[in-house]
Parts: sequence; C-alpha cells; structure tokens
Amino acid sequence: MAVDAMTHAVVVGAGVSGLLAAHVLASSFERVTVVERDEFADGAPAFRSGVPQSRHVHVLWSRGQAAVDALLPGAVTDLEAAGATVVRAPDQMRWLSPARWFADVPGAHYLSASRELLEATLRRRIDDHPAIAWMPRHEVTALVPGRNGAAAVSGVRLRERGKDGQESTVHSDLVVVATGRSSRTTRWLVELGHAAPATERFDAHLGYSSRYYRRPAAEGPWTAMYVQGTPDVPRGGVIVPIEGGRWLVTLLGQAEHQPPIEEKDWLAFAASLRTDELAEALAGLEPLSDAVAFRATANEWTHFERARRWPRGLLVIGDALCRFNPVYGHGMTVAAMQAQAIAARIATLRPAEVPARAPELQKAVAKCVRGAWAIATGEDARYPSTDGPKPGPLGRMQQRYMSRVVAAANTDPVVSEAFFAVLSLNRPPESLLTPRIAARARR
Repeated sequence: MAVDAMTHAVVVGAGVSGLLAAHVLASSFERVTVVERDEFADGAPAFRSGVPQSRHVHVLWSRGQAAVDALLPGAVTDLEAAGATVVRAPDQMRWLSPARWFADVPGAHYLSASRELLEATLRRRIDDHPAIAWMPRHEVTALVPGRNGAAAVSGVRLRERGKDGQESTVHSDLVVVATGRSSRTTRWLVELGHAAPATERFDAHLGYSSRYYRRPAAEGPWTAMYVQGTPDVPRGGVIVPIEGGRWLVTLLGQAEHQPPIEEKDWLAFAASLRTDELAEALAGLEPLSDAVAFRATANEWTHFERARRWPRGLLVIGDALCRFNPVYGHGMTVAAMQAQAIAARIATLRPAEVPARAPELQKAVAKCVRGAWAIATGEDARYPSTDGPKPGPLGRMQQRYMSRVVAAANTDPVVSEAFFAVLSLNRPPESLLTPRIAARARR
C-alpha cells in the first residue's frame, strides 16, 4: 500500500490496547508516536504506576491469543518461552463455580502471565518498526482542535513529567486514546465544545488483594485454581502460574467483604472462602511479596460511538472506552479484538482517508465490547449492593436461566463447551439461548 507523505498517528498510552493499536497503524502511517506517562524499563518487565491493576491476576483468553498471534505472529510463543503458561480451563484449573466444582468437561484455554511480561513482550516485538517512536514520561493535557475547530482533532498538548514540566504540542492526522481506566477523554472533548457522551456504570464494589508466592516444586493435580464467590458468600480467590516460578494469588471480596492486605488477616480471609482448598494450597509456601489492594473495579462504558458529532481524527479504545470488572479477565482480549477491527477497516484505505473514518472506526471498536459487557454487568447485577441499573423482569429471568446454564456446564460437556466459548469471547452470549442448550440446562 502506498503511504501518504508525512502521515502521522499519535497513540496515547502504552498499555496492551495502545501497543497493539500502534503496531496496526504502523503498517499504514509513515509515523506513529506512542505517548506514555510512565518511564519504560530497558526491555525488562517492570511495574508501572500508571497500571496499578498489573499486580493482580491477568489472563488472555483463547480469543485474545488468536488475535495477538494474528497481529504479531509468534508473540504467544515468545510469551511461553519467557515463562507464561497456557492453562486449559477447567481441565487444568480447579474451579468452584457458584453451583459446584467443574467436572472433567470441555472448556477453553487462556494465557497466564504477569501484565508486566505481556507488555514488555509486545513492546519488544514492535520496537524495531521504523515508523514507531516513543515519548515516555509525557502526559496529554488536551486535544488540539483542527483548522475548523471542534470538527477535527489535529494533535495533542503534552506536559513532560518531571520538575520542569515543559509543555509542547504534537500535531498528527489521527489521535488514538488508549489511556486506560484513568482516561480524561470526556473532559478533553467538552473542552473542545462537544457534549459529554452518555456513560453506563455498574459497580459491584469488588475489591482485590494480591501477592506472589514461590510455586511448589512438585507438580500437583491442577495448574491453577478459581474459587468463585456467590451473593451469599461474596468472597473468592484465584491462583495462577506466572513466569519466574511464581504463583500470583488474588483474593476477591464484594462490598463489606473487601480482602485485607495485612498478613494474618489475609490468610484468614483465604481460609474463609466456600472451600478450604485454596488456603490449604498456600499452606507452607514462601510468600515473595506483601499483599497489595485494588478497588477500582467498576464496569464503565462511555458511549463515544453514540455521539451525534464525532471529531475527525479521534479514536478511543481499550479501557478508555469501556472497562470491565477485572474478575472476568476480558480487558486484554477485547483490546486485541479492537486492534483487529482497526486493522480490518484501514487495510483498504490510504492513510489520509483514515481520519475521516473516525466515526466508523469508533463504532467498530465499540462493537467489540458488547459480549464482555453483557457478561460482566449481567453477573454483577446479581449482587444487591451493586450500584447501577437494576434488572427488570426480563433481566431477572435471564439471570435465572444463566444460573441453570452454569450449573449444567459443571457436568454436561455440551453445555460446558458452549459456556466456555462465550466466556472466552469466541461466541456471543446469545449463542447460549439455542434450543439445544436450553433443553440441557432445564434438566
């Protein structure tokens, strides 16, 4: 494809969604500048303060793995070589659902690794691309309007992080906002003269508390464990293997059942779940870190795709568009799906044509979140203390039906295969409404 002279895209944020978007745009635009508020370690996985959730369990479902490998062939293999583990659930994952333990039934696989390793691997894979440049330690303070005012975005205003705080302007044809959960996009749009878009929010007040353990030397009967909470016992826990011979263990609690970070209380909380098995698995193991908490787990979808006027040259993706309760593990998979959606729509366009297609692109990436949104909000709405729209008669009927589907999936291989296909985002939630699944769920 011919590249228009001096075409430039700016990607704001170097998380998973920003990195994948930068890679996709670099195949079309002459220059792609990635602006990131944090400093990067020298290629090594390292915690970034701008991603506080990174010290908790992250998984990349099979749909996300397929998308990442399609965009960056061999990336999943690179991750496995660095210590990531592909886990087959529920075959290799001891999983207590709200109904019972999953039996030996078909499921789906996911990649388990630290968020730091995943980001470092993606950065390394795209770093050599001649079109991509990096601007670490810079944060965006505003969008730059185009020549015709708010009808277009023509760049970003930046402030360098540090004692001097120097400000500058970077002009571009396209701005992609991938700033994650702390996104200020709505404020920037209002400052340009646009109306604030509608936002949907469901907050189950779920809290995380996580720490690292040295992985047992002897292989056990399972590779990972998940104990789900219920409305009656809203406490849970997850054990996943990550690189470095470690387990990452996350405790979960809803509303007044927030998991603690103090050593004695943390272990007592682990012992208070619906089963003793998770606490027993940790007994005698060496902790490698203190526990850290994370509380910003609300589902929030800002409907930029519904705006009556959308500026030319602006696209919002990832958690900046829609963030999910992390317990379902969908954020990174959705980010990879969105990158694929962008790639598909710009493949036949000249770079100079892309900014004008921003409204179309915004609708395309918003479509990618629908399945994950339906799963997260449908389940979170079960908890009485959840803030957000309450389910009506139809919603409550759907919840009762899904409870039967999950119960059947524990032992029925047909329902289990369908259930995990939805959970891994390989199929839409409505695929669980077929007569075949419904009949087996009623048994």
